Amino acid sequence: MDDLKYGIRDKQGNWAPKEPLEIGPFWDAKWHKMGNFMVEFIWPWNTFHMVLALLYWFFVIPEVETLKTLSWGWGLYLFIANATGIFVLYGGIELFYYVQRKQGRRFKYNAKFPSDHPSSVFWFKSQNFDNFLRSFFFGIPVWTLVEVFMLWCFANGYHVFGWIDWQNNWLWLVVLTLFVPAIHEIHFFCIHWLIHRPFLYKHVHSVHHNSMNPSPWSSLSMHPVEHLLFFGEVIWHLLIPSNPIVMLFNMHVVGYGAVNGHIGFEKLEVTEKTAVNSHAYAHYLHHKYFEVNYGADGLVPLDKWFGLWHDGTKEADERMKARFRLKKQKLNS
Repeated sequence: MDDLKYGIRDKQGNWAPKEPLEIGPFWDAKWHKMGNFMVEFIWPWNTFHMVLALLYWFFVIPEVETLKTLSWGWGLYLFIANATGIFVLYGGIELFYYVQRKQGRRFKYNAKFPSDHPSSVFWFKSQNFDNFLRSFFFGIPVWTLVEVFMLWCFANGYHVFGWIDWQNNWLWLVVLTLFVPAIHEIHFFCIHWLIHRPFLYKHVHSVHHNSMNPSPWSSLSMHPVEHLLFFGEVIWHLLIPSNPIVMLFNMHVVGYGAVNGHIGFEKLEVTEKTAVNSHAYAHYLHHKYFEVNYGADGLVPLDKWFGLWHDGTKEADERMKARFRLKKQKLNS
């Protein structure tokens, strides 16, 4: 595919889309864009997460009687399932687009590949190795611990209002499922803004931001405290009427979905004429500029409401720089 039909490339080879990022069209009453928005909202990523949640529920999650008792056996089993899934998804993208580089630099925001640039900020001076180890030794274990806790709560009936079934509450659960990405954006914005405060950034979040040029393995490369805040999002399903399948969907939006913001490419070419949109640009800009786009794609535009939104345009650059100057002036005074 010719990526210059969709964007521009600067002298350093960095690519950026021609069209600026937009928040959900319903916020600006752009109803003519709702059709395309709904298609991209459902397909392919949220469909993938829901299908995976159903596969987990029917083929991976143990019987309810087993879940009632905490044990290393089924906890380790879930860890293996999560680790295998992440290895296949993240590793597959890494293999095809970063190791074999089948797409070259087409649609790649940052023209550099992390493996070509060793750095002492990473374990063994390798971003890929560092990110991989942090994901598997910290990220996936924390994910699994939270998942085990939530399934144990379900099996024992622990819930503020009580877990509900699909037969009698299908309409509410469908609505809740559709709102899961919004729950994710709100939760992520709040914890993300919090860990950018100086103390927490220095001691916690800076680990993740070592990957200024993110790649798939960067997705879950975090400090364990950030992992806990990140995966702790599903605790909301103990506070609102919910179902374990919806909870698993939310868990996968967080765990498997973390790769979206770190793919590093606008599109992943599947064939010469077809490609999958990554929805990575908003979070790529956060890794590039640090203090913008704390949320995600603007489904719930908290960044825009709080003056932190960067849509990739020069005008957004100027607003960001003006904010930085004002912040510096306040610090100096």
